[in-house]
Amino acid sequence: MGIKSSRTKKLRKLEKKKNAIIEEQLQQDQLQEEKEIKLLLTGTGDSGKSTFVKQIQILFKEGFNEDDQKAHKQVIRANLVFHMKALIRAAEELNISLLKENQIIAEEFLDLPSVSKGEIPDDVVDDIKKLWKDPGLKKAFEKRSDFQIPDSSSYFLDRIDEIMKVDYLPSQEDILRCRIPTTGVKVLSFDLEGYPWKIVDVGGQRSERRKWIHQFDNVTVLIYVVALSEFDQKLYEDESVNRMRESLALFEKTVNNPTFKNKNCILLFNKRDLFEEKIKQVDLSICWKDYNGGLNYDKASEFIKKKFESVGKSKSKSKSKSKSNRKIISQFTCATDTNNIKNFFKSITKTVIDSHSKTTL
Repeated sequence: MGIKSSRTKKLRKLEKKKNAIIEEQLQQDQLQEEKEIKLLLTGTGDSGKSTFVKQIQILFKEGFNEDDQKAHKQVIRANLVFHMKALIRAAEELNISLLKENQIIAEEFLDLPSVSKGEIPDDVVDDIKKLWKDPGLKKAFEKRSDFQIPDSSSYFLDRIDEIMKVDYLPSQEDILRCRIPTTGVKVLSFDLEGYPWKIVDVGGQRSERRKWIHQFDNVTVLIYVVALSEFDQKLYEDESVNRMRESLALFEKTVNNPTFKNKNCILLFNKRDLFEEKIKQVDLSICWKDYNGGLNYDKASEFIKKKFESVGKSKSKSKSKSKSNRKIISQFTCATDTNNIKNFFKSITKTVIDSHSKTTL
């Protein structure tokens, strides 16, 4: 009887000690979470969110190691075939003729199987090089707003000889330009100005957006990325929908979620460089009929900025009796430019830390 009682006391003591350790760990986790700055990165697909996260990897982490390079190498090589198929199909749909000697090559190219582990046969590489020189496919690429292909595809197709070398490893710029759609949720933690930061990148495709709600808790600042250059392009998922109009509708829905009523929001107007070139030739009125600023970068960019800022400000006052304390900060960026993103972080760091301090008071 005495032995059993002694064992029971020991077990209770051990259990109490375990519970104390668990409780202490939970308290530490809570303190860490309270100190942590959480940035929620949202936006439609192909707006440049993932490129922005890659820049954080470069600026505040260790950059890209050899495993990262090898993984991107496979994607970059596979995309050479994918992009060429997209161009051939686009030329057909746009009724653009290829040189006679390339017509059979193009037809057979469409029947090629998917590339495995970035391994492309030499004869296929030769075909890609021949086809990429074809004036018809060059013309098709110039009309890329009419079909789905990344702007960076020409960057890689121009460098196919280097990419197919046995010892090729992607450069930092190659990795930044490599398009890999985000699926699920990607989280990157880093330290800045004595604070632990966490950026959460959520997939922008329509099928991914239902997962966003699970990341809304404890957000310090909402970052919404808009691709400026997509004002004349159609959505991947629905080619009857203009990409920028979709982005505006999604921003309105996201920023006016009650969770973000008093959360500051940063609007990142990305792909500034591509927009600056496109607006010289394509009028913004193709997206919004009420635009009348002509082929002018300053007028067009300001018009877009006001469109997005207005939907974030008006709703916050109309749906609630209490006035929102939210600020909307707009920045024009080029996510592939490391210095540009570095300067962006310099400009917003104090604002983000101040926002964090107010929520933890």
